[in-house]
Amino acid sequence: MPIDAVNAALKAQILAEALPYIQRFHDKTIIVKYGGNAMTEPQLKAGFARDVVMLKLVGMNPVIVHGGGPQIGDLLKKMGIASEFRQGMRVTDDRVMNVVEMVLGELNQEIVGLINQHGGKAVGLTGQDGAFIHARKMLLKSETVDGEMIDIGLVGEIERIDPEIIQLLDSRDFIPVVAPIGVGREGEAYNINADLVAGKLAETLKAEKLVLMTNTVGVLDKQGTLLSGLTATEIDGLFADGTISGGMLPKIGSALDAVKNGVKSSHIIDGRVEHALLLEVLTNEGVGTMIRADDAEAVHPRSGG
Repeated sequence: MPIDAVNAALKAQILAEALPYIQRFHDKTIIVKYGGNAMTEPQLKAGFARDVVMLKLVGMNPVIVHGGGPQIGDLLKKMGIASEFRQGMRVTDDRVMNVVEMVLGELNQEIVGLINQHGGKAVGLTGQDGAFIHARKMLLKSETVDGEMIDIGLVGEIERIDPEIIQLLDSRDFIPVVAPIGVGREGEAYNINADLVAGKLAETLKAEKLVLMTNTVGVLDKQGTLLSGLTATEIDGLFADGTISGGMLPKIGSALDAVKNGVKSSHIIDGRVEHALLLEVLTNEGVGTMIRADDAEAVHPRSGG
């Protein structure tokens, strides 16, 4: 069916709008944390895979880090194991860790398969492969008792990431797909929050962008209004006044740390919007919240990056 003149003009405008972003981000690394509805609904999953392949084909270097929280929770429930969270982190004993590794392994292969099905060359990894994500046990500061540290089991924090394996895959036009499991000094596996892995990987690889896909429209103020563009200082203020709390803490925290440590911009986007990744990277308006360092050069009209 031929498209009418209005639709043709709109499509041409969208394609023309994408050109400066394709030029600007050519050969730049873009870290994408993949999760939420985009990871469970078939149409969104297929759209995400196509988006990633397109970014690669126009010359960018996407690296995917995926979570699996809802899927892990579902399997634990079926097994009669209660899920417990502290400050947005899943308490992880040996039984839970076994489930985490099993679910993340299956999801990793599914994502790799989808990307390959749509013409990409994806390779699945965990931080245990080549021991490239070095981790140690995470202890949380008690929110009620000064000086008390809370042990939440086999949950890790990142000591460092060795970028060599990711850089090698990128150089050969593969798309790395990373499951957020780190390895300790004794070879023990640690469950690591996927947002934290994505943020640290973005810093290590000196990425152009960190994109975190969520089930929210972005960062909201206390009245529920979307904040489409924020600086690091403004984000610090939202932490201080309690606007950002709960499960959003690790997500926004990793986005903030990334821009404070050299990543040009971080993006919190709504993965429920089809092709959200392309809209955020290749259009003026985007579909979420962009966070940049206080002194970052403005690029997007809405706020920068």
